[in-house]
Amino acid sequence: MTTVKKEFYSLRCTLTRTAAPLKVCIVGSGNWGSAIAKIIGNNVKKLKKFAPTVKMWVFEETVGGRKLTDIINQDHENVKYLPGHKLPASVVAVPDLLEASRDADLLVFALPQQFIHRVCEDMAGRVPRKARGISLIKGIGEGAQGLRLISDIIREKVGIDVSVLMGANIANEVAQGDFCESTIGSKVKANGLLFKELLQTPDFRITVVEDADTVELCGALKNVVAVGAGLSDGLGFGNNTKAAVMRLGLMEMAAFARVFCKGPVSPATFLESCGVGDLITTCYGGRNHRVAEAFAKTGKTIEELERELLNGQKLQGPPTSAQAYHLLQQRGLVDQFPLLTAVYRVCYEGQPARELFSRLRDHPQHK
Repeated sequence: MTTVKKEFYSLRCTLTRTAAPLKVCIVGSGNWGSAIAKIIGNNVKKLKKFAPTVKMWVFEETVGGRKLTDIINQDHENVKYLPGHKLPASVVAVPDLLEASRDADLLVFALPQQFIHRVCEDMAGRVPRKARGISLIKGIGEGAQGLRLISDIIREKVGIDVSVLMGANIANEVAQGDFCESTIGSKVKANGLLFKELLQTPDFRITVVEDADTVELCGALKNVVAVGAGLSDGLGFGNNTKAAVMRLGLMEMAAFARVFCKGPVSPATFLESCGVGDLITTCYGGRNHRVAEAFAKTGKTIEELERELLNGQKLQGPPTSAQAYHLLQQRGLVDQFPLLTAVYRVCYEGQPARELFSRLRDHPQHK
């Protein structure tokens, strides 16, 4: 074979490999994971760039005497976490994490933050190094150096590049096709644009920004603010008070990002769906608001209400408030973040819910 022919053959092989359809795995199958599976499952049927089968890792449970994976694969519905919404047949439930993710090119992480360490440890060294990930997980972590974003944990443990998707996206509304927006934050813009292609629909519109850490912090901290909004509603305060909680919460979110983000923080990011959009919808319709409202009304514990109201889903606002409080405490900044601090103390230290509003009267923003 001549040199020219060898070069042509090598180029043809490279192009063939490049053109191979990208295999997608969804890591997690709760309310949000199942809603996003519906979008991805429909999109891969229309876009040749992606393989026509989407594997979804499902933590096996028994529902009505049947395995949840069997129900999803036979009836095409996650009857426990997203009842009433049919999933495309292209979505295949797999109970083994490594089998689901082993040969994936694109990994979509959509599970409660409480499980991310264990899942990533199981996946470490078991997925292709060329794979790319996107995190839909709204929470933060802590490490020896302080703040650890969920995307950092995935990036470090699994060894792949990770983008994030955050926005005003209540899962049931997304699943039923209501128009909404979302934001992808990606440090490698080409990867963010690739995930936009995978996820966007005419009714699920996505903007890609490079301020990825701020996008992710917005998704986590808005859940803490939503707890404050739920407490406000549960105590019978009106819209003026709730608006103050949301505005002051947004200011604290921005201040927190400026303190803890490693790179520059763009004020424009807070005007994206991941910022003010997600804050509004979560303070009116999210699970953190709902549980906090019931907490203020009933006096039951957060743990009791989580079991009673969430059908196996996990609450993110209270644990995120605890992590944020510890990080602020390390920096000696607790007094500069009275809303985030008060939510933590109400949830974990037995402080009366009304104390939150006493703290807000003396907020640094008012001085």
